[in-house]
Amino acid sequence: MWWFQQGLSVLPVALVVWSAASFVFSYITAIILHHVDPLVPYISDTGTIPPERCLFGIMLNISAFLGMATMYVRYKQVYALNPEKSKILKLNKIGLTLGLMSCFGLCIIANFQKCILYYIHVVGACLTFGVGAIYMLVQTVLSYLMQPEVHSKDIFWIRLTVFLWCCSSIVSMFVSSVVLYSGLYGTNLVQKLHWDPQEKGYTAHIISTVSEWSLAFSFLSFFLTYIRDFQKISLRAVVSLHGQTLYNTPQSFGTDEQTLLVAGSI
Repeated sequence: MWWFQQGLSVLPVALVVWSAASFVFSYITAIILHHVDPLVPYISDTGTIPPERCLFGIMLNISAFLGMATMYVRYKQVYALNPEKSKILKLNKIGLTLGLMSCFGLCIIANFQKCILYYIHVVGACLTFGVGAIYMLVQTVLSYLMQPEVHSKDIFWIRLTVFLWCCSSIVSMFVSSVVLYSGLYGTNLVQKLHWDPQEKGYTAHIISTVSEWSLAFSFLSFFLTYIRDFQKISLRAVVSLHGQTLYNTPQSFGTDEQTLLVAGSI
């Protein structure tokens, strides 16, 4: 058995690989078609013009689905490991809610392009990265609370390091973006896809774009830390049969006659 076949570790692996591929493929397509500059464009700029916009959208939608599945499995795992610890269970529910909001934000980013509906795109980015960073914080705190009985100290420190990497990228991107779009370097920069290194504001633009790529890969790195945990978990779907037909027939089956129909591993 390969390492990614153990338990449900294939989920975070698929999430990371697919998401990274969505960035890389749309970037390569945009570069080949000369829609953006080769030197570190915004990730969103690589998914603005067809055909890369179509590729970017559909791949990120799938990433959002994989993210939801991964976060749900993480929620069930923490719940199963700490059935009687109310503090951890509350944090776990909060984490799941934040994670689902972050995935919804990713869908917004995928389907509302920056150059077309900028403010909706920004809302999606805030949900994805802002709420997603809080999700990372909650999971880091959970890792701290579950050590050393459930989690090793090493995984806590790794997740804390990745979380700090994420926060520094957010701060850098926010500050450079505020400076860039403050009006000092011109207006309508949101629509600008090509930059000349001699232009004013180019340095702020590069800092902002590098920070965005750094932020995206900090998220992917965080989900890589789930792989070893997910190797130790599997889920089962259980279906209970309440009747012998699917029609609205008189209640001829009592609760004691409910039959277990399927119980298979996912």
